[in-house]
Amino acid sequence: MKLVVIGAHRERNDIEPVAEAIAVNDLWLSGMAVEESQPLGDRDLLLRVAKTRAALLDRATFVAIRYGFTAHGESDANAKCAAHLERWRRVLNEYRGMVEMTLKAAAAAPRARPDRHDFESGSAYIRALYKATRMTDVAPEFRKAVEDTLAPLAVKHRWSNRDTSSLEFAALVKREDVAAVNDAGAALKRDFPSVPFLLSGPWQLQVFADDPD
Repeated sequence: MKLVVIGAHRERNDIEPVAEAIAVNDLWLSGMAVEESQPLGDRDLLLRVAKTRAALLDRATFVAIRYGFTAHGESDANAKCAAHLERWRRVLNEYRGMVEMTLKAAAAAPRARPDRHDFESGSAYIRALYKATRMTDVAPEFRKAVEDTLAPLAVKHRWSNRDTSSLEFAALVKREDVAAVNDAGAALKRDFPSVPFLLSGPWQLQVFADDPD
């Protein structure tokens, strides 16, 4: 039997009875027990895990762990997670009661993705892809509106270049401010009907889970 790990939590009560809990030092992992032969890419399993994630977030803030991470008991979990515990402990304490919201907007002028065949080496291709991604931006007036309406509602926020066709705005917000963020998103949709974007959340700690001290 293996445990598909879902997240890292501050308290055991943040997990049970929604999911199984396994101790890692003074923190806890949530997970779902599955048979060894269970394919992790199974659609029904993915849906079950997504539903459990949402239920766990309703209970308390937690650090999301990338899907596909598994553990076989407490000792295995501790060995695999030891390097992350200090950071998880810090962000769980600092950001308790907060969630993430993300806005993904289409680029004002999408850049062509570099063709791998145009480069002599993989490293040269990666550099070109990175440069093209970093140069991607949204319409300046839309970006300013996001900064003026969403950013003030966030404890922290940041823009991230994810690909050559879009930009992502991530906001760390207090749970009680989620409705205000959604209202601001509705106002942006009204004021910028020509800018395709998706505001989603609340989410677990992901973007801000790696914040330095």
